[in-house]
Amino acid sequence: MARQHLIDRLDPQRHVVIAGPTASGKSALALDIALRQGGTIVNADAMQIWSCWQVLTARPDADDLRAAPHALYGHVAPDESYSVGDWLRQVARLPGRLIVVGGTGLYLSALTTGLAPIPPVPAQVRQQGDAMLQAGGLAGMIAGLDAETRSRIDLQNPARVQRAWEVLTATGKGLVAWQADTPAPLIPLEQAHCVVLESDRDWLAERIALRFDQMWAGGAVEEVRAMLPHWDAAGQWARAIGAPEIAAYLRGQFDAETARSRAIIATRQYAKAQRIWFRSRMKPWEKLRVGPA
Repeated sequence: MARQHLIDRLDPQRHVVIAGPTASGKSALALDIALRQGGTIVNADAMQIWSCWQVLTARPDADDLRAAPHALYGHVAPDESYSVGDWLRQVARLPGRLIVVGGTGLYLSALTTGLAPIPPVPAQVRQQGDAMLQAGGLAGMIAGLDAETRSRIDLQNPARVQRAWEVLTATGKGLVAWQADTPAPLIPLEQAHCVVLESDRDWLAERIALRFDQMWAGGAVEEVRAMLPHWDAAGQWARAIGAPEIAAYLRGQFDAETARSRAIIATRQYAKAQRIWFRSRMKPWEKLRVGPA
């Protein structure tokens, strides 16, 4: 009922931006809006961009792609690098009404609040950061940050720490200082209908487990098997949840049930991190309750 009421209230001339934790039903809502009101569904999931992961990241299937226009799904090869800046530039070139949907908080926040004009980080700096993190150098990275950035970012998130360290190393200017120069957003909050899906934690946990089992049976293992000869643990594409666990299973490091259990736990942890981001960064967004009342 709440979902139908939401759709009925939407202005068909305005963009829609949908956020929510993994497995909460974001893509289904976006498709429903597109079918009823028109618009192009735009991916805002940092893992659904990779061409190698169709099943593993629950990208829209062939039926969905035929039913409504979709953009920025599976369009990046694993040997390419990709950033939120690249994504924003591609979104800016899309015509018409957009229905942006995904769970990558950084993409959605950059879209609606702006992105700092940080210069690209040289490959050698990124490789140095990867090597430091793999060698257990997170504490050293944190210690090397400028005080303002260290006090503002999530120090429990290795990827965010590495990004801040790389920016400071490459530019000599802290991440927070760069963010202070952020230009106007591509889709300001007041010019779109922005909604965050919320749900009961146990209901979402059940959906996560069910969806992973469906992905396992539906071809996710075969997708990972095809990428094993090219495996690069530091690659952006290799960070897709479930990919490292299935790869370890295929190498014989543990059995299928262990891989399943670890992947589901990792997905639940990711969903928790998403909810924390949405609560802290998306307070003005409309909240839509999904799942059982």
